[in-house]
Amino acid sequence: MADLSQLMENEVFMAFASYATIILSKMMFMSPATAFYRLTKKVFSNPEDAAGFGKGENAKKYLRTDESVERVRRAHLNDIENIVPFLGIGLLYSLSGPDLSTALLHFRIFVGARIYHTIAYLTPLPQPNRALSFFVGYGVTLSMAYSLLRNHLYL
Repeated sequence: MADLSQLMENEVFMAFASYATIILSKMMFMSPATAFYRLTKKVFSNPEDAAGFGKGENAKKYLRTDESVERVRRAHLNDIENIVPFLGIGLLYSLSGPDLSTALLHFRIFVGARIYHTIAYLTPLPQPNRALSFFVGYGVTLSMAYSLLRNHLYL
């Protein structure tokens, strides 16, 4: 069993940890972005949140949906659907002993694709921008999974 000092000397693991931190920070940014849009548009999904802007029937007018708010929420949900598998598979991949340059390529492409996906979603850029960035990131995760299964298959 490897101890923590050995893990910290593993360049691929440290690269993974760096890019995982970047992409998790980006994903965390989406929560305050949603809150910002909700507050500036005065759009809430819960009565207790709307109560700060009115009482009784007056508060109900703030319980609605808005395309800008929903767009940020969908981008955040898409992050969760794609970043969580990347973190799990990427961790296993980084511990499987891949070549550093290959691993860095995987990590950098994924992070770049997810950042571009968010920009394409929030701007919004015309399709196929968002779809291509989604499939590039998804392909990276599939590539790491394939490498794990091909090189370290114990079924």
